[in-house]
Amino acid sequence: MILVQETICTERLILRPFTLADAPRVKTLAGDRKIYETTLFVPHPYEDGMAEAWISTHQAGFYEGHGVVFAICLASGDLVGAISLNKAGFFNRAELGYWIGVAHWNHGYCTEAAKAVLEYGFKTLGYHKISARHFADNLSSGRVMEKAGMKREGSLQDDVMKDGRYITVELYGIVNPGEAASGPRSVAA
Repeated sequence: MILVQETICTERLILRPFTLADAPRVKTLAGDRKIYETTLFVPHPYEDGMAEAWISTHQAGFYEGHGVVFAICLASGDLVGAISLNKAGFFNRAELGYWIGVAHWNHGYCTEAAKAVLEYGFKTLGYHKISARHFADNLSSGRVMEKAGMKREGSLQDDVMKDGRYITVELYGIVNPGEAASGPRSVAA
């Protein structure tokens, strides 16, 4: 059992647990309307207290085995986004989610963070499969998933509703490469 959420360092990034001191920066970054438009659960307007409330759920969620949320920071320490793995269902799966502040789009940070978090999910948390979804018109998010090694598994027509309209999502997934190499395995029910 993992007792402390780790910090992950990549070539250009530090992925670490959020602290309440990050709340003002989260409010600024996540409060951008473009973040709202490309995500399902980030609210707009992003009101006072929302960042603190969100951050305060992370530690309990991690300790209870529901998932893990990392602050995506540049090597300088500047917070630029968030990335998470949330346990999904009963079959040792998780769902990857992320957002990056608009000023930091198109620098490869999200792909770099996604690769590191996928590896963490497989090697440290022991997931068998990790999935991710993006709105069909958010092609940049699909490219992040592909560059991180995920494969497109299909479209889910009108799968979610946002602002009173149904939205089609694209579904991606990746099976633990360490397990895939050993072939299929059965799990007792």
